Amino acid sequence: MSEERIRAEIDRLVGELWRERAARRPFEPGTTTVNYAGRVFDDAELRALVRSGLDFWLTAGPETAAFERDLAAAAGTKYSLLVNSGSSANLCAVSALGSHKLKAPLRPGDEVITTAASFPTTVNPIVQNGWVPVFVDVELGTYNPSVEAVRDAISERTRAVVLAHAMGFPYDAPAIASLCRERGMFLVEDCCDALGARIDGKPVGTFGDLATLSFYPAHQMTTGEGGAVLTSSGKMNWIARSFRDWGRDCWCEPGEDDACRKRFGYQLGTLPLGFDHKYTYTHVGYNLKALDLQAAIGREQLKKLPSFVMARRENWRAMRDHVKRYEEFLVLPAESSRSEPSPFGLVLTVRESAPFTRGQLTAWLEDHKIRGSIRPGATTCSRSSTSSSASSTEHRGPARAPVPIACA
Repeated sequence: MSEERIRAEIDRLVGELWRERAARRPFEPGTTTVNYAGRVFDDAELRALVRSGLDFWLTAGPETAAFERDLAAAAGTKYSLLVNSGSSANLCAVSALGSHKLKAPLRPGDEVITTAASFPTTVNPIVQNGWVPVFVDVELGTYNPSVEAVRDAISERTRAVVLAHAMGFPYDAPAIASLCRERGMFLVEDCCDALGARIDGKPVGTFGDLATLSFYPAHQMTTGEGGAVLTSSGKMNWIARSFRDWGRDCWCEPGEDDACRKRFGYQLGTLPLGFDHKYTYTHVGYNLKALDLQAAIGREQLKKLPSFVMARRENWRAMRDHVKRYEEFLVLPAESSRSEPSPFGLVLTVRESAPFTRGQLTAWLEDHKIRGSIRPGATTCSRSSTSSSASSTEHRGPARAPVPIACA
């Protein structure tokens, strides 16, 4: 039997296996646990994964290159860069702001405006690069900062803004991007919770200098572990790629040798002419690449993204409408007429006047097989978690601690 026929038979059997497994997973109300999110896939992803495995290209390769092209087109940017997690995407994107390749990179002690009501790895790269995170508060209902809060936090030391679109609902990225341009500051959009969201008709991730995505199973699409950096700047794409690939200066794609025809005829700085460019490193980088196996899954997931986002919107609105009767006790999430969200969860904030606590609400949901979580909104990143030095972080704005419960 030829290899082609063997592959075709394997492909057929994988589809048959999927159908057998899918038939054994009925949903039983009151018995089956309702998770707030999770992987959604079918035989297309399994077939792609097996085909890639049979090719046995273990590192980033042709599937990765194809996925990066497809993702950039879907996201509305010129470039995308696949990495091994959303946290790594933030590390690459934020670190790029300090590159010596830029005309005015960030320096130690420069300030970066962000929020504490976000995932820690939105903030961590700021601290890891020796910059000062300046925390601004978020608004109840949107859980995003206002443009005014960002503007009021700017000082003569402020060089960048790094903000996440909270729970898949866009902040006013057009206005904040405009503010950053006026002040000569960088903007990094953390879109890890918001792939597929739009504001003023444009996709999130297209307003800043760089943007980031996560493909962890709870997110809008998945590659297992995985993430991406988005940008429309060729220079920023090259810098972020360098940080992903050990800090390497070479721009050849994986598997290519001397594609630029300059590998042994390029002089970098004070290095001797002809020093092997493939093994020249100009950043203190990392190895944050994903696998071709993951990219193969991602290409199939990307085809389903529009339907995933639509389903999330429908589910979110149905749940919000259901709990609206309890608005006396709960602060319900707000939806802007300017935006098309890509909901990551339904956030409920328990009012002080409510006859129950956030813990009691969460326990009730868990007892009824509905997964939720308690997230202390303004204290997700504590001072002690970032540094023992009181001067290493700042907070500007009124202090309050909303406690959203994610239960999508």
